[in-house]
Amino acid sequence: MTQNSQTADTAHDRRSDRTKAAILRAARERFAAQGYERTTIRAVASDAGIDPSMVMRYFGNKAQLFDAALSIDLRLPDLTGVPAGELARTLVRHFLRRWEGDPADDALLVLLRSAVTNEHAAARMHEIFAAQIAPALRAALGPERAARRAGLVSAQLLGLGLTRYLLRLPAVTGLTVDEIEDGLAPAVEAVIDPK
Repeated sequence: MTQNSQTADTAHDRRSDRTKAAILRAARERFAAQGYERTTIRAVASDAGIDPSMVMRYFGNKAQLFDAALSIDLRLPDLTGVPAGELARTLVRHFLRRWEGDPADDALLVLLRSAVTNEHAAARMHEIFAAQIAPALRAALGPERAARRAGLVSAQLLGLGLTRYLLRLPAVTGLTVDEIEDGLAPAVEAVIDPK
């Protein structure tokens, strides 16, 4: 391979990476604003300033674009050394910190919004939580307890996201972060360690 062809390949790769990034950014914004059902490949391409065929070239179809745009790492802390009595509070605090940054632009909330009305999005949400919450709890609770409790913990945390950031229920949005943590941690604790 010559120096010129290597340089051309590198430039092509950079251009390709920029195009993919523009598509993903446009897709996240569209999915956030319109949800899965109303978002179209054509609209995403228009927002990214490219031809719709480029979206299809890189991502295949709308479902694959959705999955790529909403590839979510919950960034859960290592719960191994967390004392049992602090586990629930640690999880609630983690999700509050994540969502309080910029909830309108959070991929997890975009996915939650779409999951309410779309089976593909709901399945994606299930995959993410099953793949991340249960293993994080396993480190603190052991495999058997974690398997039994992960779904209920997820329900509590997703309920918080739904009521505070999507539905914006006044009874929940009116609370401070500390008030939510103080109020929700005992409920999550009761799920983790039922008496």
